[in-house]
Amino acid sequence: MDTPLTYKGLPIVRNGDEMYYGDPSKPVIVYLKVLSTKEVGGQTVSDKIHVSLISTDTTLDPIARMKKQGVKNGLYSALDVGAVWLQSELAGTK
Repeated sequence: MDTPLTYKGLPIVRNGDEMYYGDPSKPVIVYLKVLSTKEVGGQTVSDKIHVSLISTDTTLDPIARMKKQGVKNGLYSALDVGAVWLQSELAGTK
């Protein structure tokens, strides 16, 4: 069985250009969408990433589920800001 991909102790699930970061049983998770890629050393890497902090409450409409959003350059920057948003929201601070 493969070990799941994690960042700062939380799971990342990827499907194509979309990723979900965090525990889906918690009130919020981070949604990441790769907007563009670039070539670096012969490898295709993520360039622009749309980051959203979203509620896991599926009874809300999509607009109401969106807590925060932004665009970051690179996957690391996107995951890093998403992790801060997630920890802050789960801790009850804004």
